[in-house]
Amino acid sequence: MKITISGQHMDVTQPLRDYVEEKLERIERHLENVASARIVLHVEKERHQAEATISTDGSMLHAHAEADSDMYAAIDALADKLDKQVRRQKAKNTDHRDRGALKNLA
Repeated sequence: MKITISGQHMDVTQPLRDYVEEKLERIERHLENVASARIVLHVEKERHQAEATISTDGSMLHAHAEADSDMYAAIDALADKLDKQVRRQKAKNTDHRDRGALKNLA
């Protein structure tokens, strides 16, 4: 997966990059075909915001999170939102029908 991390009104330090990559590993475990991820970190006065767009083979996932305390809290909230979206999408794409039950009916 190609990860692009950028910052608006701030410098993205190496510890921040490492933290984002560590959190995105959780997303990669659930999705096999992640093409790229674009993360944008914003700082506006006291609000720290994190925004992500992840493109997979068939769809795009987008999430936005913010925190008042620090950027790490915003990244945590972003990872939780993305994880929830990924699990929901994976459940939607999974065939939940029991194929053996259909054979027994015939």
